[in-house]
Amino acid sequence: MKIPSGKYAWSAKVGEKGQIVIPKQAREVFGIESGDTLILLGDINRGIAIPPKSSFDTLSALVFNGDNSDE
Repeated sequence: MKIPSGKYAWSAKVGEKGQIVIPKQAREVFGIESGDTLILLGDINRGIAIPPKSSFDTLSALVFNGDNSDE
């Protein structure tokens, strides 16, 4: 099976305290460094997603600035 470019799969174990370790290769690919804050999004049917750090600014702006179109 040929893996499409830019697609990855890793596994991680959940520890007793509910913590996971992001594999080194995944941290390198996505530029995740010690002390970074990540967002986990969940959907009961689709599972958990960790969006790229670059989307944090966009998501934060939506949450904190809101959409004032109703005012």
